[in-house]
Amino acid sequence: MNLPDTSRATQGINFNEPLLFERKPGHCSGASLPAPEVPEVEPSSEIPKEYLRGQVEGMPCLYEPEVVRHYLRLSQLNYGVDTGFYPLGSCTMKYNPKSAEAAARLPGFANLHPLLPDERVQGALELMWRLERMLSEISGFAAVTLQPAAGAQGELAGLMMVRAYHLAKGKPRHKVLVPDSAHGTNPASSALNGFEVVELKSGPEGLLEPQVVAAAMTEDVAAVMMTNPNTLGVFEKNVAEIAKVVHAKGGLLYGDGANMNALLGRSRPGDMGVDVMQFNLHKTFATPHGGGGPGSGPVGVAKELVPFLPVPVVVKDGDKFRLEFDRPQTIGQLRTFWGNFGIMVRAYAWVREMGPAGLKSTSDLAVLNANYVRALLKDDFHLPYATPSLHEVVLNDKNQKDLGVTTMDIAKRLIDHGYHPPTIYFPLIVAGAMMIEPTETESRESIEAFVAAMKAIAVEAKESPEALKAAPTRAFRERLDEVKAARKPILRWKPGTKIEP
Repeated sequence: MNLPDTSRATQGINFNEPLLFERKPGHCSGASLPAPEVPEVEPSSEIPKEYLRGQVEGMPCLYEPEVVRHYLRLSQLNYGVDTGFYPLGSCTMKYNPKSAEAAARLPGFANLHPLLPDERVQGALELMWRLERMLSEISGFAAVTLQPAAGAQGELAGLMMVRAYHLAKGKPRHKVLVPDSAHGTNPASSALNGFEVVELKSGPEGLLEPQVVAAAMTEDVAAVMMTNPNTLGVFEKNVAEIAKVVHAKGGLLYGDGANMNALLGRSRPGDMGVDVMQFNLHKTFATPHGGGGPGSGPVGVAKELVPFLPVPVVVKDGDKFRLEFDRPQTIGQLRTFWGNFGIMVRAYAWVREMGPAGLKSTSDLAVLNANYVRALLKDDFHLPYATPSLHEVVLNDKNQKDLGVTTMDIAKRLIDHGYHPPTIYFPLIVAGAMMIEPTETESRESIEAFVAAMKAIAVEAKESPEALKAAPTRAFRERLDEVKAARKPILRWKPGTKIEP
């Protein structure tokens, strides 16, 4: 393999963009407005004093070009899937095809009002109905709800249905078993539903073992939450046997679907004995990561949980579609309106474009790319587990620790090479973890360029480890004190406050 040169990755103009309040104060306007044709009224004469804000001290004076340049420069500091290779493990930061974006922007979809009557939104309801069935077929579940607004809310909804299921049987349960290799949101979702969380230890291969589950499984356990593949990027090969152990005690098996990108078109969680699972459309189904904005976390369920699905449910009557609210055992409505519809359109368009063969190739290429990274870097960084990887590979800094170089140093130097660092120090069961997920959308050339940067850092760690402590040196900001930022954040800036670089 001819490794490309990455030394020029971050050369160019870097704008040192100050905070707005660090600019010159004063009174000015960036807009030209005609004189009012009605008498001016003091706000205090119309609005109660307690609702009025006084003058903001140090308010900057900015004209239109300055405002535009400020926000445009800030946008240029962002790094995203449209900017470059984004190897965050467990997050599946894959490129979002613009064909799906175009579909979501069609006026008939984009301009719909959520309060329109069913007869006026037949196309939207049909798309939702069809997407539910697509996801059911892909995953092996009896039904799917599209309502949850994010993967985390999907987890919450799934466990709400688990709780409702046990309550309906007249036998409420109080515990959820969560492996140490599961996603970090699993314990939080369990606790929010009032369950006690019991951690299960993984075996030496990084797998959850049936005998460990059997020892912890009692008739007070509502569910076992299993991420498969787990956060080590390893397939939980004992899943079917574990499902039998859980079901024998009357419990349910929850499957975290965040890593579905490794299984898509190849295997179905429902066929493995999983009873409920959230999808993360922004991971597997090529919709944008929300960044605090709209997301979608549909939930698939086995037939025993169908009565507890949140309302409304899209129902097909003949050739018409309607929203159904009258479901006696439902967990209720999770959010306003019917879910983030634009994200559903993107996912539907992507599945239709890919087709069955494309879905299989998605997981095939995701697994191939991850194992290519693993093969190229296994001699430079330590592999904590010998178990074969699926869609992501976990390395750590064991080979560099004796040189005084840590995972944090490696991550910071990657920025100088023009790459967003991978997920670091997670999963927690791997000391100094580096979790790399290339996804199926990256070419061989882009993977090899990233690997070249990693190899260059491995060499630097041997030859000049002290230099890595100063990284990054080419970025907009030098290395920040993350601990201080977390413990003593500046949440409200005041004139005269010193912001350390």
